[in-house]
Amino acid sequence: MRPGSIAWALVGLLMLLPALAVYPSPTAEPVLNWQPALWLTEPWRAWSAVWVHLSRQHLLVNLAGGLLVVALGVAARVPMRAAIAWATAWPLTQLGLLLMPDLLRYAGLSGVLHAGVAIVAVVLLRRADAASRRLGGAIVAVLAVKLLSETPWRGPLAHPEGWDIAVAPLAHSTGAIAGALLARLLLRRR
Repeated sequence: MRPGSIAWALVGLLMLLPALAVYPSPTAEPVLNWQPALWLTEPWRAWSAVWVHLSRQHLLVNLAGGLLVVALGVAARVPMRAAIAWATAWPLTQLGLLLMPDLLRYAGLSGVLHAGVAIVAVVLLRRADAASRRLGGAIVAVLAVKLLSETPWRGPLAHPEGWDIAVAPLAHSTGAIAGALLARLLLRRR
């Protein structure tokens, strides 16, 4: 494996593995979740919120999604700077939630996973071969449709059918935006 792919996988594992340890702990959620009122006094929450899951379903879906995003980055042979962009998007995803003050707490990986997908899309769009650019464009199109269909501007929480928790659509958007912007910044041609 290439160094960029190894770094990408390591960032993913730093997100996924602690979630397995944190989930069964009933005392972890209030100490680790994202709470906008505490971001200046307890800044670690911008990182630790991804390890907190509010139900077994929430954890399993995010773990599966995380493995897919790791596999996508490895298959795309992302460079080291893409892994740096993903690690940097991690706290910025939660900071973006400050845009919606009514969202009083947040937990889970989904926002940062959207950042990873956006980063891989930017990597592919910057490649010389047309097939990579087409795949990157398709990922961007699907991601944009998904984010717009979630209507994050309608309020802090959505209650999708089949889910046992409320979902914060803005987290998906802030993750994708942070990921795309950081990828553009860090992957500039020198």
